[in-house]
Amino acid sequence: MCCGLKRRFLLLYATQKGQAKAIAEEIWQQAGAHGFEADMHCMSEMDKYNLETEKDPVVIVISTTGTGDPPDTARKLVKEIQDTTLPSDHFAHLQYGLLGLGDSEYTFFCNGGKIVDRRLQELGARHFYDTGLADDCVGLELVVDPWIHGLWHALKEVFLLQKEREGMNSAVDAVSNSLSAAPHVVHELNLSSEVQNLKLEEEGVKSSDVLSQKLVDISLVASNRDTEASLVYSVPPVSQSALNIPALPPEYIEVQFQDTHGENPHLSSLILEGTVFEVPVTKAVQLTREDAIKTALLLELDIADTVFDYQPGDAFCVMCPNSISEVEELLRILELSDKGEYFVCVKVKQGTKKKGAARPQHIPERSTLKFILTWCLEIRATPKKAFLRALVECTSDVGEKRRLQELCSRQGASDYTRFIRDPNVCLLDLLHAFPSCKPSLNLLIEHLPKLQARSYSASSSNLYQPGKLSFVFSIVEFAACPTRPVSRKGVCTGWLAELVAPQLHASRNTVDTNGESCSTEKISIFARPNNAFHLPVDPSVPLMMVGPGTGISPFIGFLQHRQKLREEHTDWEFGETWLFFGCRHQDRDYLFKQVHYLAFILDELRCFLENGTLNHLKVCFSRDSSSNAEVAPPKYVQDVVRLHAKEVARVLLKERGYFYVCGDKKHMADGVSDAVVDILSMEMEADKLEAMKFLATLREAKRYLQDVWS
Repeated sequence: MCCGLKRRFLLLYATQKGQAKAIAEEIWQQAGAHGFEADMHCMSEMDKYNLETEKDPVVIVISTTGTGDPPDTARKLVKEIQDTTLPSDHFAHLQYGLLGLGDSEYTFFCNGGKIVDRRLQELGARHFYDTGLADDCVGLELVVDPWIHGLWHALKEVFLLQKEREGMNSAVDAVSNSLSAAPHVVHELNLSSEVQNLKLEEEGVKSSDVLSQKLVDISLVASNRDTEASLVYSVPPVSQSALNIPALPPEYIEVQFQDTHGENPHLSSLILEGTVFEVPVTKAVQLTREDAIKTALLLELDIADTVFDYQPGDAFCVMCPNSISEVEELLRILELSDKGEYFVCVKVKQGTKKKGAARPQHIPERSTLKFILTWCLEIRATPKKAFLRALVECTSDVGEKRRLQELCSRQGASDYTRFIRDPNVCLLDLLHAFPSCKPSLNLLIEHLPKLQARSYSASSSNLYQPGKLSFVFSIVEFAACPTRPVSRKGVCTGWLAELVAPQLHASRNTVDTNGESCSTEKISIFARPNNAFHLPVDPSVPLMMVGPGTGISPFIGFLQHRQKLREEHTDWEFGETWLFFGCRHQDRDYLFKQVHYLAFILDELRCFLENGTLNHLKVCFSRDSSSNAEVAPPKYVQDVVRLHAKEVARVLLKERGYFYVCGDKKHMADGVSDAVVDILSMEMEADKLEAMKFLATLREAKRYLQDVWS
C-alpha cells in the first residue's frame, strides 16, 4: 500500500512498569505492514491528542497498578473523563478498542482498563473492537497476541464503513485490495511444511512480523537428544513447524565507552515517584528459628532525622541492587569484565526507526557500566518475546538460534510459558543455556526493564515509636531447577539479609544490645502511601485482622497505634479487635510470640492481649502434628475464620465493622474471601450470589480491605 492510502488511528498507552508501552510499540511497529499509521502517545501527553475532537479510531492499551488503580500516567485523563458534569453524549463521536492488562491474582483484575472502558461507554463512545483483558498470572501474550492479530481486521472494517458512508466506493476498493494483498496478514499466509534453509539476515526478512522458517536438518534440534522438550530442546510438532515470529524490534540505543574518571549519579536521581531518604538500619531481629522453612527478619530503621511520615497500614519502597556476583557473571559472559568501572554515555541511536525513541528515564546519561547493571536494570526479569527475538540475531549456533525462534513464536507459546515464564528464567539463565548468544550492551538497555524498588508494609506506628520504622519480610528462595541450575535468593530480601548479617551475628554474641546496633549500614527508601488500608477513623468500630506469616506485619502497627491511642485517650470508646494468625510450626515460625533474641524476649502479642488492645487472638499451625487430638485443629486461617462464623457475621452485618486481610493472595486471601462469603450466605439466609454481592459492597465501602501479594 502506498503511504498516501495508509489510514491513521490514535494509539494511547498508560503504563506503570513498561508493559503497556511495549505492547503499544508492538502495535505501532505492525501497523505499517497492515496499511495503517499509528499515531502513538502516552496517555499523560494530553497536549498531543484531543479525544473531544478525535475523528479517527482510538486504540488504548492500559495497565492496572496498586489495588486496582489506573497507572500514574492515566490519572490526569481519568480525572477529566470522570467529571460528573459531562453529558452522556460527550464522546458520541468516538470509536475505540481497549486492551487492559492485569493480574487475576489480585481482586480488581484489569480494573484500570475497566474504569476507562466503563466511563467512555457512559459518555457515548462506541467499541469498534471488543475489549481484551490480558492476565499476567497466566501470560499476557495469551490474550495480547490474538487481540493484536484481530485488531487489523477490525480497523479495516472501520475504514471500509467510513468510506461507504462517504460514498467513496473507489477508495474502498483500493484500501480493500491493498489490505488483502498485504504479505504480512497472518491468516492469509499459506505456510509451506517443506524443510529448507532460512537466512535471517536476508533483505526484507528482518522487518517482517511473520516469518516462515525451517531448518535443513531437524536433528540439529531434537534428534539424538532427550525425547522431552526443555528450555534448549524442542520436539514435534514445534520442532518441525513453520514459525510465526514477532517483528525484529528496531535498535535505538547507542553506548559509548569513555574513561574511569567521575562519579556515579545519586540513587535518588533514579526515582521519580517521590523523595528518597537514606536511613540507617538500627536493629535486625530474626523472628524464626534456624530450622524454620522460611527465615523471617524484622528490621528497624531510624527516620528521626528525616521528614518521612507514615500511617500504620502504609507501605514504603526499598531501593535494592542486583546481586554483585550476578552482575560480575553477566559482565564475564558479555566479555566486558575489564570495562565494569568505565563510564558509558548512553544516547539515542541516530537514524533509528523506533518512533519517539528516547533514552530510558531510569538510565543515567553518564555512569559506569557496573552502576547500570547493579542499580538500573532488572537483570532477573523474565525476558519478553521481543527480547528473545532480538537475541536470535546475536546467536551464532544454528540449533540455538532455531530454539530461540521457537520460544518467541506463536507455535512455541506453550513452550515459552513452560520453560521461561513459569520458572522465572532470567537473562543469565538464557545466556548459560545458549552459550553462542552474545548480546550487545545496548540490547540489554533497550529490553531489560527498570530495576524496581521493592514494597514492604510498615510494621510499626510512628505514634507508638516516634522516629522509628519497622518492617518484616521472609527471605525469598528460588530453588534450582532444570531451567535454572543454581538456587537464588530474592533480589531485595537476599540483599537485605546479607546487609544485616553482621548485626544478626553480633546480636547472638552480645546480650545487652537489646537488638540495637551501632552499624552504619544504610538503605534508601521512599514513601508509598496506601490510601485505604488504614485503621477506621472511628476507633469505636470493631475490626478483624487476618494475617498469616509475614502478613501479620501491618497489624502489629495497627495494634501499636491502637495501644497508644488508648493510653492517650482514656475517655474514648474502642471497638473490639480480632487477630487471626497462622504459620507452619508453633515452635519455629510463631512470629512476635517468643522471639529469642538472647536474653531479650519480644512477646508483643501477649502484651497486646494483657493490656486489652487485642481482645481475641486466634492461631493455627498448618504443619504441626495433631495425632493426639480427638478433633483435628484447624490448619489454615480461613478454617479458623469459619469456626468463628457467628462473630464474623455479627461484626460485619450488625456492628458495621472492618475486615482486613494481609498476605498471600492465591493460597490464603482467596480462601478467606470464600469463607466470608459462606458465612454471609448462611447468616443472611441468602444464596451465594447474594453473599458475594454483599461482600462486593463491603469492598466498595472500604470495610473489607486487602493488602496481598502473589
